[in-house]
Amino acid sequence: MDTAKLVTNQIKWANALSTRPSLEAAIAEVVDQARESLQAPADLGLVFISSAYTSEYSRLMPLLRERLQIPALIGCSGGGIVGIDRHGEAQEIEGEPALSLTLMHLPNVGVHAFHITADDLPDIDSRPDAWVELIGVSPQAQPQFILLSDPFSAKINELLEGLDFAYPGAIKVGGLASAGLMGVRTGLFCNYHLHREGTVGVALTGDIVLETVVAQGCRPIGQVYQVAKGERNIVLELTEDDSMAPMISNQPGKAALEVLRQLIQDLSETDRELAQNNSLFVGIARDEFKQQLGRGDFLIRNLLGVDPRVGALAIGDRVRPGQRIQFHLRDAQASAEDLELLLQNYQDNSSNPSAVGALMFSCLGRGERLYGEPNFDSRLFHRYLKNIPIGGFFCNGEIGPVSGSTFLHGYTSVFGICRQP
Repeated sequence: MDTAKLVTNQIKWANALSTRPSLEAAIAEVVDQARESLQAPADLGLVFISSAYTSEYSRLMPLLRERLQIPALIGCSGGGIVGIDRHGEAQEIEGEPALSLTLMHLPNVGVHAFHITADDLPDIDSRPDAWVELIGVSPQAQPQFILLSDPFSAKINELLEGLDFAYPGAIKVGGLASAGLMGVRTGLFCNYHLHREGTVGVALTGDIVLETVVAQGCRPIGQVYQVAKGERNIVLELTEDDSMAPMISNQPGKAALEVLRQLIQDLSETDRELAQNNSLFVGIARDEFKQQLGRGDFLIRNLLGVDPRVGALAIGDRVRPGQRIQFHLRDAQASAEDLELLLQNYQDNSSNPSAVGALMFSCLGRGERLYGEPNFDSRLFHRYLKNIPIGGFFCNGEIGPVSGSTFLHGYTSVFGICRQP
């Protein structure tokens, strides 16, 4: 066996993090450290820059190009930045200058970087071919996507629906660019250019596997219900779920608000307080046929409001009669337990545990403000997937799959885990 050839054909992944206040010094540090760690030609780079450097976004690409010339490069700004420090420890830098650079050596992998705006998106009734033409990669190549979008101009939900339509089953992960303060503009970067709107992304094809952990940070309370009556995003009536038998359309239900009030009344004092203080959410089951539902089977959505006149609930997604829902609570403990269980499941079920690198897209509402301590999610990740380079940022919304479809999430940590096939 030719050992040198075997090493050459292995994916390599490196990350470096700098917290230097000078952008020039930060770029020099991350480029030197990432190159030294990679020890191979870089085929793709991802750069995440703290919003503390807002006034210098326009300087990032020219300065980076002076030191690093690679075929494909994407990135964005973030209110918090994730990376590996010089001691090999994962760090989540919030509210301070930080620059994270991930370099990847990807033999036998096709790398196609792109920038698209909302005006580029095909009409909602367009054929899949229109989306394929927009991206420039054939579905037969089985691409996997990393997407970084502006939170205000990208029409992200339309984009995700279109990509799922054209590339069914393809993994899509990423997040919405963010800033630490209101009114601060975000930045997107693609192949050494700064963009202020739309989406930048990369499609990866060939000898690479991208797997996901999507931790929505909630725990279920009460039982599973079926929507007996509802329209658009309004739940009018609920009935007890019998997943062994399909719901009959005229089966009598109770007013959704009445069901929720009874559920809250039966909670412990601690959970009741959480439910009454904006920590109550609704989980919508994505698999209509799965009988035993657990973590990862629900898409978590906001409870937007109630209408006492008709006993209705408004939630942050469409519902239809027959769908199953379960109420959820979110707090630091629930978030930690959710992520740990999902990482444990990933470790137990991974057919090939040899991950080479990871990306972390975490909500601005997580981090130190949720847990009361820094570096929580990234350190927990490293407890299960040890010594894996990780880079990323804190998002205005996180992109990741639930039960085979791609969604924009909130209060979530999405991990994209790369490994050799």
